[in-house]
Amino acid sequence: MNKMNSADVVVIGAGVNGSLLATRLANAGKSVLLLESGPRVGRDELVERYRASAFKSDFMSPYPFSPMAPQPRYTPEPNDYLHQAGPHPFAAQYIRMLGGTSWHWAAQLWRFVPNDFRQHSQYGVGKDWPIGYDDLEDYYYQAEAIAGVGGSPDNGSPRSKPYPMERVPASWLQQRVTARLAPDFTVQDDSTGRNSRSFDGRPACCGNNNCMPVCPIDAQYHGGIAAQQAENSGVRVVTEAVVYQLEHDAQGRITAANYYDWNKVSHRVTAETFVLAANAIETPKLLLMSTSDKFPQGIANARDNVGRNLCDHPAIGVTFDVDEEIWPGRGPVSPCSIGQFRDGDFRREHAPFRIDISNASQVAAVTKEALAEGYFGKKLQEQIRFRAARRLSIKNALEQLPDPENRVTLSGNKDALGLPTPSLYWNIDDYVVKGTEKTRECYDAIAAKLGAINIKHSKSGKFSNRQHITGTLSMGLDPATSVTDAWGRAHDHQNLFMVGTGVMPTVGTCNVTLTAMALALRTADKIIQETQHG
Repeated sequence: MNKMNSADVVVIGAGVNGSLLATRLANAGKSVLLLESGPRVGRDELVERYRASAFKSDFMSPYPFSPMAPQPRYTPEPNDYLHQAGPHPFAAQYIRMLGGTSWHWAAQLWRFVPNDFRQHSQYGVGKDWPIGYDDLEDYYYQAEAIAGVGGSPDNGSPRSKPYPMERVPASWLQQRVTARLAPDFTVQDDSTGRNSRSFDGRPACCGNNNCMPVCPIDAQYHGGIAAQQAENSGVRVVTEAVVYQLEHDAQGRITAANYYDWNKVSHRVTAETFVLAANAIETPKLLLMSTSDKFPQGIANARDNVGRNLCDHPAIGVTFDVDEEIWPGRGPVSPCSIGQFRDGDFRREHAPFRIDISNASQVAAVTKEALAEGYFGKKLQEQIRFRAARRLSIKNALEQLPDPENRVTLSGNKDALGLPTPSLYWNIDDYVVKGTEKTRECYDAIAAKLGAINIKHSKSGKFSNRQHITGTLSMGLDPATSVTDAWGRAHDHQNLFMVGTGVMPTVGTCNVTLTAMALALRTADKIIQETQHG
C-alpha cells in the first residue's frame, strides 16, 4: 500500500475534536492521516466574506458552500439539505471546512455538573453515563489549558485547579444586569475560550462583538486553530476528502475508508485504527451508508442504535427594553449567564435550564423593527438610539431527555456526489414543556426587575435548537442501548472509535464542546495505551 494512503490512525473529520485527538496521537509518535470533507479557508478570507455579506444575521455567511460537501443553509432560502421528518424543525447549522463548526461559535466552554453524569440514578429520568465527573475532571482541565478558558469558578462544576485564563473584563451591560438582578438571580461569567491577555500566539479580546460568526483577530479559540496545531505536530491533512464508505474484514475490524475528492475520484486509505470525528449528524450518516453483507444496517449499527437519541437544547427567548441604557454590543457577544437552575431535585419533574444573557449589538434588529413600524428621518434615528441602548435579549438552554425516536436517518435525496443526505426527526416532550413554563416565570421576574417595556416572548410551543447536537452515537455499557463503549469505541468494531458530541448520552444544560474535547483527549490516551502495549 502506498504510504500516502496509509497511517497508524485515520481520523475522519478535522473539527476541534478530531484535531485535538490527532495532535495527541502524533505527539505520541503515531502516523496520523486527517481527512476533512470541506475546504481549507483562512481567517482573513472569512472575515472579508462576512464584511461583504448582505446577511449579517446569518452566522453561516462567512463560510463557503460547496455542493461537493454540502451543509445546511437557510439564507436567503433554505437549501433543504436536512430533510425534516419530525413535528419540530431541527435547523442545524454546521460547517464542513477545515476546523469545523467551532469557527462560528461564541467559545462557551462549560463543564457539566456532576449530577449530569448520573441523571437516572439521581433523579429517575434520562440516562446515566458509563463514566462520572471524576473520570473527566483532569481532561476537562487539559482541554481548558489548550483553549485558554476563563470564567466564574463557583458555577457548580468542582475544580482541582483554577481556570488557566483570567476572565475578559465585564461589559457595562453585564455589570448593570448583574447588579440589578441580585440577589434573586446570580449572574456569572460564562466559561469561555477567549483571551483576556496574549496567549498561544494570539492577542487579547478587543471587544469587536463579532465572536459569532467569526472572531476577526483570533482572540477566541476555535477548531481552525486546533487543526493548524495538528498539522504543526506532523499530522497529514487532506481536505476536500468526502468519506463515503468504511470497509471491514471477516471479524468486523475496519480495514479501510473510501473517500471522494471534489472531482469525484475515489481514494482508499488504510490504517490500524480509525476514528470518526465528524459531527453528530454527519458521522451517523457515514455509518448508515457503510452497509455490507455482514452489516446490512451499516457499520456499528447491528442493534439499530446509530442515529438515535438525537438531542439539543430546545430554547425559547425573550427580548425587551430595559429602563436604563445598557448598551449591548461592546465586548464579547456571550459574556454571562444565570446557572442556578441547572441542577436540583426538581429535575425529577421538569427540565433544568441555563439562561444566556446576550451582549450582541441590537442595532440591526431595532433598525429593522423601527422601519417596519413606519419611522423615518429624525424620529427613526431617535428610535434606533433609544432601543439599541436598552434592548436586552436572553435565551435559555433546556435539557432534553434522550429519546430513541428522535433520530438521524438517510433521506431519499442525494447530493452532488450521489450520496444520501440526512433526515432528522425531532420532537419535544412534556419534560421540556414543563421546564419552559418555569423559564417563562424567570423571564417575567427578570423583566420586572429591569423595568422592562416592549416585551416580546418566543411563540408558545415554538422552540429553536441551540446547535448543541448530541446523542446519536451514545456511549454506554450495554450494546443493546448504545453505540460505543465508555472510551468511544464501537461495540461491534474493535479498532473503530468515535469522538465528538454524538457519543454524549445526555445533553445537560450547557454548551457541549468542552465535554466533547475532554472525551476526545481521553480517547486519544486510550488508543495510545492500547497500541503501545497491544
